[in-house]
Amino acid sequence: MLSLLRAIYKPLMLTLVLMLICGLAYPVLMTGLGQAFFPDQASGSLVSVNGQTVGSRLVGQDFTDPRFMKCRPSAVGYNTYTQADKDSGSYAGVASGSQNLAATNPALVERVEKDMAAFLEANPAVRKKDIPTDLLTASGSGLEPYISPASAAVQIPALARTTNLSEEHLKDIVKRHTQDKFLGVFGGKTVNVLLVNLDIAKELGLLAGRQ
Repeated sequence: MLSLLRAIYKPLMLTLVLMLICGLAYPVLMTGLGQAFFPDQASGSLVSVNGQTVGSRLVGQDFTDPRFMKCRPSAVGYNTYTQADKDSGSYAGVASGSQNLAATNPALVERVEKDMAAFLEANPAVRKKDIPTDLLTASGSGLEPYISPASAAVQIPALARTTNLSEEHLKDIVKRHTQDKFLGVFGGKTVNVLLVNLDIAKELGLLAGRQ
């Protein structure tokens, strides 16, 4: 028995030390550094209105009200639940991801055609060929909160009609929430749909303020 304890002593101690370093010290250190240097990002980049959290700058939402700008389609139903669903336990949260359907998959074709028809109905002045690609394609994570400036611009005429805000004013709102390329080099310019819609809601008197 003594020889067995001696044989497992070193592996056991090594396991315990690694558990403390990797399972406790490292996560606590990274969490502390994140909160110290990037508090907003580390807390989820949450957006609050009158003290109530309404979303995150990093997570897209599905807006169905015609007065608000549409985001990219998603395979993730991140806001298609009710409080009753949460109370009953039928809603257990969502995970990121996409359907990863091939371009020739009939399900993808059907979904794109359905989304295209709905968009053209809501935006009668837009031709099918003028719909930007990102308004019909989901992101890999399914949580993309951004659209391209072209996708925002194509929605402005319809938004002007449903909100009674001028197109110039809506363009100013979009410009306010347009981000440049990452580090000025990577990717393209993006528009944060949630922040645009919050400003629209504020202009319509639906919100008193935003943090």
